[in-house]
Amino acid sequence: MMSKKRAIIIFNLGGPNDEAAIQPFLFNLFNDRAIINLPNPLRWLIARQISSKRTPVAKEIYGHIGGGSPILAETQKQADSLRESLDEHSDGWVHQIFISMRYWHPMADEAAANVKNFEPDEIVLLPLYPQFSITTTATGFDAWDVSAKKIGLDVPTRRICCYPDEPGWVAAQASLISATIEQAEKSEQPLRLLFSAHGLPERTVARGDPYPDQIEMGVRAIVEALSSDEADWCICYQSRVGPLQWIGPSLDEELDKAVRDGVGVIIVPLAFVSEHSETLVELDMDYRDIAINKGIKAYHRVPVVGTHPLFIGGLCDLVLKDRGELSSYQQKRICPEGCSACPMETGI
Repeated sequence: MMSKKRAIIIFNLGGPNDEAAIQPFLFNLFNDRAIINLPNPLRWLIARQISSKRTPVAKEIYGHIGGGSPILAETQKQADSLRESLDEHSDGWVHQIFISMRYWHPMADEAAANVKNFEPDEIVLLPLYPQFSITTTATGFDAWDVSAKKIGLDVPTRRICCYPDEPGWVAAQASLISATIEQAEKSEQPLRLLFSAHGLPERTVARGDPYPDQIEMGVRAIVEALSSDEADWCICYQSRVGPLQWIGPSLDEELDKAVRDGVGVIIVPLAFVSEHSETLVELDMDYRDIAINKGIKAYHRVPVVGTHPLFIGGLCDLVLKDRGELSSYQQKRICPEGCSACPMETGI
């Protein structure tokens, strides 16, 4: 009897692999209606303008890390680790992992074609975004649906919409934070944990996006897992782009507050599970320099969860446990009622 085959599609943002890819990557990003909610051709024109203007800045950023993003290589390591974990906990299925990046290759069309060649009996859509947002998971799912329909890929599909406080992910974060705290204990200053997530425009949240609520949900679970009643922590946001009002407080504001309070900082990149420019350049270089120039003596950054065994184990559990066609890892709606963009409400 032949084993059934399960295709797991892991979604990530993507990034330019070299300097030549930077401008088209940026264009793809800003031409996504989930990012700039305007009709075409206006969105196309704005995306062309923004990508052209930002390319020189982006080239300088990526120049610090070899000229391109490491996110595909990092995601491939996670795919390989997840495949190994699934093989160890085999439930009688043959598993294959496929990567679907949103804004640079391999994108949904390539992933869907490879999945069709695999001829799976079941597909699992697994975002590498623990927190759901219409700007990340939803747009990734949309791109996948278009690509799958285009080539007639009609296979029973399960979707994991979010896992902001999934036990494996929380335990991996707590383990990495604890290790960083131990390394930083000789600091001359008390230390504050700054849980830094990628920001969103306020108007995106006003559209019912549950992202900030899920950020808070995850942070509270991590702080509880740290088993410290005296933990000094806060949530903040980074990577603001453009003139719109973004959710806060910003990381810049929290660094200013740390200066006033006389504390050092440990930055926890909460919404990123793979190292890329926002962690390796923005946090490790730009904000480190800002903090030192402000007079903060202790600046530390927690690594992303990457291929941490507890995180990979959590992803393995998400794949193996059938939670239905669409579900959070808790198999129920976890977003507050005011979050109208919750996929459990919209049926994404």
